[in-house]
Amino acid sequence: MLSRRITVTIPKIIKRNIGITAPALQTATDPIQKLFVDKIKEYKSKSSGGKLVDASPELERERKQELEKIAKQYGGDGQTDMTQFPQFKFTEPKVDVGSSN
Repeated sequence: MLSRRITVTIPKIIKRNIGITAPALQTATDPIQKLFVDKIKEYKSKSSGGKLVDASPELERERKQELEKIAKQYGGDGQTDMTQFPQFKFTEPKVDVGSSN
């Protein structure tokens, strides 16, 4: 019974693992795919610091206005960087371990 279960289950597991890892093992052999990957790498190298790539002054101004609008809507004071994840500080509550009745 156990050997029958193993002989049925093992081939399924192998097929699944090969199906999952096959795309990861492939390299970009297609010239179009290689060009696409190269363009993405080029684009990512241009974008640094969270700024827009090849943005016009008008687009930057519009982005700034939208960020100010969101800051007002969600309680930003104009000094807070609304593009950063907020930092939370949790303090341990003081517990009185005095007498128990």
